[in-house]
Amino acid sequence: MGRIFVITLEGSVYSCKHCHAHLALLDDIISKSFHCRHGKAYLFDKVVNITVGKKEERMMMTGMHAVVDIFCVECGSIVGWKYEAAHEKTQKYKEGKFILERFKMLGPDGSNYMVSQEALVSESDADDA
Repeated sequence: MGRIFVITLEGSVYSCKHCHAHLALLDDIISKSFHCRHGKAYLFDKVVNITVGKKEERMMMTGMHAVVDIFCVECGSIVGWKYEAAHEKTQKYKEGKFILERFKMLGPDGSNYMVSQEALVSESDADDA
């Protein structure tokens, strides 16, 4: 296995809740109105310190998407997914973007997001907007 290079971000940073590896900047959030299995999820333009899984077709609340799961490069925890392709014309804006599950990361202030029973919904990517 090769050497792992970890990028350190400056500013307001979201990080892996398990190992504290930096994942994304607050300034790179596109939307905070997504949902996933564990509750809230944020759509980001850029993320760092991740590896990707196998591409698969996944049915989301907004239609069929080609996605890859994304994992923390330091500890291997799944932290979200990347949209490779959207089949619906209205969902094309997601292509190449990343979802980070709020439950799986620490906020810029070090806060941890707790999952409520109501948040345990089926896998989704629906915007509230």
